[in-house]
Amino acid sequence: MTRLASHFVLYVADQARSRDFFVAVLQQAPQLDVPGMTEFALAGGGVLGLMPEQGIRALLGERLPDPAQARGTPRAELYLVVADPDAHHRRALAAGAAELSPPALRRWG
Repeated sequence: MTRLASHFVLYVADQARSRDFFVAVLQQAPQLDVPGMTEFALAGGGVLGLMPEQGIRALLGERLPDPAQARGTPRAELYLVVADPDAHHRRALAAGAAELSPPALRRWG
């Protein structure tokens, strides 16, 4: 059986700003960076995509609510397996992330 990697796409208000944030945190360049989609390779073969809200809105039309209408409302949590969580946390804060809680061992990892 062929094993496929997981892909995650976050709908973002500003593709360039979001790309720059993840470049700083992950310390890697995107594997794809074109108008409408930025992708980063993740451990285990996964991919993190960043798509502008207006891009997904154009694809979905009227079938689902406009993601931009929920701007400022928490819509996702993203957990990444990394070799040095504390360093990634520091870089995320330096790049403008809001800390909800400091790094800690959790029941889920």
